[in-house]
Amino acid sequence: MQRLTYKNNVYNTPADAASFFGKLFPSFSFYTSFLANIYFSAQNARKGNYDDDAWQASSYKVLRALERTGLKISVSGIEHLQGLNSPCVIVGNHVSMMDTVLLPIFVIQELPMTFIIKESLMNYPVFKHVMRSRNPIALTRVNARQDLKTVLLEGTKRLEQGISVVVFPQTTRGTDFNPRQFNTIGIKLAHRAGVPVLPLALKTDAWSNGKLIKDLGRIRPEITAHFAFDAPLTVEGKGREQHQKVINFISGKLKEWQ
Repeated sequence: MQRLTYKNNVYNTPADAASFFGKLFPSFSFYTSFLANIYFSAQNARKGNYDDDAWQASSYKVLRALERTGLKISVSGIEHLQGLNSPCVIVGNHVSMMDTVLLPIFVIQELPMTFIIKESLMNYPVFKHVMRSRNPIALTRVNARQDLKTVLLEGTKRLEQGISVVVFPQTTRGTDFNPRQFNTIGIKLAHRAGVPVLPLALKTDAWSNGKLIKDLGRIRPEITAHFAFDAPLTVEGKGREQHQKVINFISGKLKEWQ
């Protein structure tokens, strides 16, 4: 299993991570590696050979491919993951495709995880085999009431199995964080399952949205990518205070990273 090394609970891209070719052609260099990685991961998933170790290894390859372009990645608050003695609900803002493909390298070496995703990703060409193998919770985004029932039922099952659940409560991903579009679905799941909420702040707009294919936008190495975890929260009552704390943490980090 590939593991990252943290110094004082922080990871920063090594100074010598970039390559000449990666810096010269960042998007081409990255996507050449990324698409090959997805293809071979999908082949393994179709054969039933894509477990947590394989998922973490492929996430590690994506990390290194990004860093070869000269893009710098910073991760902080990892001690909050390491200090957990139970699964949790990780609640964060959703910015780009980078969130989904890099979180496994940071989380899985501490605890098993899965995502709440749009049902359409389960039918995405090639990538669908990887997603289906990770036992995600798929939502239609058509019926909010039914989606909530699905999250509470299926999310609780995963958590009882010791699998942490990553939730992006925004209606859509983007660089602008709007607290009014940040729903309480993660808080409700954590409360029902009796597990803590772990706030997560993300700034990953270095992987921009594409014009033809949303997930395959330009890689912008001049923008540092940030991942930050905060201390776990125990949901009390209706969870309004914990929900606001998650929002405050994300908003504060985004201001800090401007």
